[in-house]
Order: sequence, then structure tokens, then C-alpha cells
Amino acid sequence: MRKAKNIFDNIDMISILLYTILVLFGIVNIYASQYNDETKFAINIASRYGKQILFVGISAFTAFVILIIDWKFFYSLTYLFYILIVLLLIWVLFQGAITGGASSWFELGVFKFQPSEFAKFITALALARYYNNIHSKHIPTREKIKTYSIILLPFLLIILQNDLGTALIFTAFIFVLYREGLSGNILIFGLIIGILFILSLLIEKLLLSSIISGIIAILIILSRKKKKAIIALFSLLVITISFIFSVNYIFNDVLAPHHRTRINVLLGKEIDPHGAGYNLIQSKIAIGSGGIYGKGFLNGTQTRFDFVPEQSTDFIFCTIGEEWGFLGSLLFISVFIGLILRILFLAERQRSNFSRIYGYSVATILFMHFFINIGMTIGLMPTIGIPLPFISYGGSSLLGFTILLFIFLNLDSYRLQILR
Repeated sequence: MRKAKNIFDNIDMISILLYTILVLFGIVNIYASQYNDETKFAINIASRYGKQILFVGISAFTAFVILIIDWKFFYSLTYLFYILIVLLLIWVLFQGAITGGASSWFELGVFKFQPSEFAKFITALALARYYNNIHSKHIPTREKIKTYSIILLPFLLIILQNDLGTALIFTAFIFVLYREGLSGNILIFGLIIGILFILSLLIEKLLLSSIISGIIAILIILSRKKKKAIIALFSLLVITISFIFSVNYIFNDVLAPHHRTRINVLLGKEIDPHGAGYNLIQSKIAIGSGGIYGKGFLNGTQTRFDFVPEQSTDFIFCTIGEEWGFLGSLLFISVFIGLILRILFLAERQRSNFSRIYGYSVATILFMHFFINIGMTIGLMPTIGIPLPFISYGGSSLLGFTILLFIFLNLDSYRLQILR
């Protein structure tokens, strides 16, 4: 337990204030997304907004408990937590309920529990502790492989659950490792792979291969016949063309049918206004109809008449855009970005590698959720189904994000005591 006379000594109240604003704003918008003439302002615990109020109470109590616990509790039990969450991720593959095509939920009566939501902060803790113990300017290759394995194990298990959206969030840890010395070439390589994947779906493969070959040929000429450069460029050409022609296999045999359809709709290769494209079309209509000032609280027609499916969860930003307009959306985005920037500021002032690495993990995880979710609702990202932190309906989601954030606030409060 915390030994300070005041349990809130050194707790960053700015972060707590921003968190509280976001959570309360989430309840308001979940209520708006469920509102109709029958519900009015009645509090119904069986409704989604009623359950969310209960989840907020549970999350607030959990946050308080986290803040009064000594930081050594999280550090010492990190690996035990990691083992337990890996076992749960394996167990849910065989015993989990299927929701939205993903086998990633345990059903507990009327409530559902999603282990992958808790895998995020536990993986962040495990990565921070392991990397803290080996932190140096020159990390042996074997240790790097172990570090990457900490991230890859839950990532692959979540992929097996057919939950591509949640698995994608684990790529956020790449930015954490970049902050800790990972070569920027890895980020550039990943970006190039993503661009090639998209281009391979849009451009005929022989034509794309010819363009790449032409670029490589020019680079070989410019290399002034240096043997090592020519070998490297030729190897790059072979790998690139091999990847281009493997995209069909990845797209058709690895991705699930609904993922393929959503990507095709996003890229404009398919028009499915009554199927996979319906959510995106209605989402754009809802957000666009809000205009500058919005239609007003509970006055959103797209929201009130349920034109947008899953509006209280994955598409909650549609409610914000329609009822609060551009200015309201901008204010919400500013508060959310403000929280992320505050976390990064706190992370940089840490005196221990463990706390700093965990802090960066918190910031990047929140940013990935924020960027993908909003990008999904405005048509910049495929519809992959991930929540907007602190705003979307969901007990596992809210509790997971609360634990993620408040563990870091706990570590930050001990920053003058944690020296490594």
C-alpha cells in the first residue's frame, strides 16, 4: 500500500481530469445513441447506457485501488500476469463465445469478458520490465528476439481468435521500441510493405512489378557498379516481386471474407451499399449532417433512428459528429490528444526505464485506437471493429483502458523513488 500520508500525493490530477471528461462524455453519447421516445430520460440498468454507468463505477473503484497500491506490486507480478493472460487467450479459443465473427469473449451471465482488452496493458508491463532489465545501447540479437516474442505471442493468439482489429493495436509497440533505440529502417520497411500491399490490390501485378523493376534498374545504374550495392538492390527486387505475387494468397486465404469485403469497399473495388459498405455510408452521412455546430443533443436523426449499426460501440464517433458538429468533434479530439500528449510528457520525465517504456506503451495504444476508430468512421481505414477509448460502450474496454492508464499514473507518482 502507498505509504504517503495523502494517497493522492504526486498523482497527476491533469490526467485524471482529462480521463473523467472523456468518460462522462462517453456516457452522454452512449445515452444519445440509445435514446428514443420510449426511453426518454429513464435510467434503465438493462440498457447499454445503464450498464455503462455501472462499468464506470467499477472502473472508478479499480482506478482508486490501483492508485493506493505500491508500484512494486505491478513490477513484481508482471510475468505472472503475462502467463495468466496468455493462458486466457488460449482458453478463449476453445471456450469463448463467438461475437462479430471473433471467438474472443467469455460470457458471464448477462456480461461478457474479453481477455484481449487486458492483454494490452499486461503486454505493456511485460515489455517494460523485460526491456528495463536488458536496456543498453547495444542489445544482443537473442535478447531482441525475446523482446519481440513478448509482443508476438498475444498478437498471434488474438489473430487466431479472428480479431484482426485488436491484434492490429499490438503494432503500437513498434513505436515504443523505436523510442528505445529500434532502427527507423524498421518503420520505413513496415510502411513500404503496407503501401505495396495496397498497390498490389489496386494495380495489375505485372505492371506494378515492371514499375518496381524500372526503379531498381535506375538505382543500380546510379550505384556506379558497386558490387555490394548491386547485390543488395537485386535482392530487394526479388523480395519485392515475391511479396507482390504473394498478396493474392494473403488476401484470399489468410484474411476473413468480411475483412476482404471491407478492404475492397474502402479501396473502391466494390460497392456494397446494403452490406459491408452500409456502415461506412451511414457513418459519413451522420458525421457530415452535423455541420459546424451539430444538430444538438438527442436531435441526431441518423442516431435516433438507428441508421448506423453498432453506433454505441465501434461507431460512437458518428453520434459525436452528428449531434455536436465539427466544433464539438474538434473539442473532443483536442481533449483526447491532450491526454496523449500529457502521458508522453509524464513518460519523458520518468527516472526509470520501466516507467518510461510503460508510459510510451500507454500513449501509443491509446493513439492507435483513436486513430483507427475515427479513421474507420470517416472512410480512411477499413471497418475492423475496435472501440474508441473511454467513449465506446463496453465494460471490458473501459476497465482495460482505465487499468492501462492508472497503472502509469501510479508509476509516475513514484518517479522520484523508482531509479531503474
